[in-house]
Amino acid sequence: MENETTGRNFIEQMIDKDLAEGVYDTVHTRFPPEPNGYLHIGHAKAILLNYGIAKKYGGKFNLRFDDTNPTKEKIEFVESIKADVQWLGADWEDRLFFASDYFEQMYEAAVRLIKKGKAYVCDLTAEEIREYRGTLTEPGKESPYRNRSVEENLQLFEEMREGKYADGEKVLRAKIDMASPNMNMRDPVIYRVAHMTHHNTGDKWCIYPMYDFAHPIEDAIEGITHSLCTLEFEDHRPLYDWVVRELEYPVPPRQIEFAKLYLTNVVTGKRYIKKLVEEGIVDGWDDPRLVSIAALKRRGFTPESIKMFVELCGISKSQSSVDYAMLEYCIREDLKLKRPRLMAVLDPIKLVIDNYPEGQVEYLDAANNLENEELGSRKIPFCRELYIEREDFMEEPPKKYFRLFPGNEVRLMHAYFVKCESFVKDETGKVVEVHCTYDPETKAGSGFTGRKVKGTIHWVPAPYAITAQVRLYENIIDEEKGVYNEDGSLNLNPNSLTVVENAYLEPGFEDAKPYDSFQFVRNGFFCVDAKDTTPEKLVFNRIVSLKSSFKLPKA
Repeated sequence: MENETTGRNFIEQMIDKDLAEGVYDTVHTRFPPEPNGYLHIGHAKAILLNYGIAKKYGGKFNLRFDDTNPTKEKIEFVESIKADVQWLGADWEDRLFFASDYFEQMYEAAVRLIKKGKAYVCDLTAEEIREYRGTLTEPGKESPYRNRSVEENLQLFEEMREGKYADGEKVLRAKIDMASPNMNMRDPVIYRVAHMTHHNTGDKWCIYPMYDFAHPIEDAIEGITHSLCTLEFEDHRPLYDWVVRELEYPVPPRQIEFAKLYLTNVVTGKRYIKKLVEEGIVDGWDDPRLVSIAALKRRGFTPESIKMFVELCGISKSQSSVDYAMLEYCIREDLKLKRPRLMAVLDPIKLVIDNYPEGQVEYLDAANNLENEELGSRKIPFCRELYIEREDFMEEPPKKYFRLFPGNEVRLMHAYFVKCESFVKDETGKVVEVHCTYDPETKAGSGFTGRKVKGTIHWVPAPYAITAQVRLYENIIDEEKGVYNEDGSLNLNPNSLTVVENAYLEPGFEDAKPYDSFQFVRNGFFCVDAKDTTPEKLVFNRIVSLKSSFKLPKA
């Protein structure tokens, strides 16, 4: 039992204690995004943590949109968030909620606070409220409107709801303590006037609750037991507890904070991504160079790889950054046994086997994945004219180059030994064709042992090749220079995208569909792009190369 306890993260230990002491008899969590942008890899941690905790304790998990700020919210973001949460496997069942569902209850809660003498309508401007707030070393000053009568506050608050005041003319503030060492407790604003249309409630409201007031009420209404949030809300916890205490909810939820997930050299800020989208540097919030969940999905990452990544990062109270290479390690680990390994040539050069009979075709057996027999095998057509990678031939090779050069012999993967006899250049001096002879005795699987070769290269049969566009991605940030320039702009990598217009693929790709992923032998893992692939042309995104310097730390 001791090992089980020490193996649990600090959140699970707190929940165990709550359940043992009878504070709660169940566990109910939620993921509460604001619908003002697309979710990114950091949100994946929050989704999987909240859902994972609920599942582990046999409890419930809600998806709730914290839509208290209509200025930045859109239905597009609501739909994208729902798709992301679903894709990660977090099932909210029938518990999809919106903060705006509770606007009436929040209004009534504010009225209750006024009646208790715990809230008042204030006429100070936003700037004056800031001035009156004090500093970290000096207490704040009480608003001249702080001691209005309950009756006057009720009337003014009702008039705010009726639309009698302009934006910013009046606010409702909690009456707590202007001398509190915690700035969040110095009579925070809990309602503001905002004449704007809301995506969910239309023009019904012209006053909107502030996040810090709305959030604990939403949790309490839904019966959330453990409100898990990131560390920046730690200083807001006293206000969270004050709201649920003053409103006398029978089973108040408990807020617990954990460290955010930071990835090195990536862009997660919505403001920056919006700019990249608007300036056409990326082709949307789901551009595969970004780390939004939609972008990772489009690039070819799997929910399993992201879960593995979140588990490796762990849950803690201390902020830290994780190298992007760890995320790449997770997708390699997830795909290497699950996906077929097929041949694709990205930078093609023609290879002609001079002594292979013209017009002859034979079908060679090839395992789909040598490390996983369950993926079966396929037949590949072999003929006189093939494509190979340009880098697999050199006219004047350096030492230890074991691929094709004049007079050298290599194995064609799944096929025969071929020996380079000659080559042809175009008028610019570029090699366009390599001529070889093959040895029919050396067929793969024939048991030939007469001699050995040091190099094996892959190929694609020219008459049967499928043409595809292939996109090779690097980090959108210039890693050597860091994320930001001195002026705050992004340090962009000019080589973040290389497009290969005409790559050649073996016929095994003919049924590939959007989001299908494969290992291109020797080239990396690739995924069929879901946005730009058409019935006429396949488009592939490179998910990740085959090799990495990343090593898992030893336990």
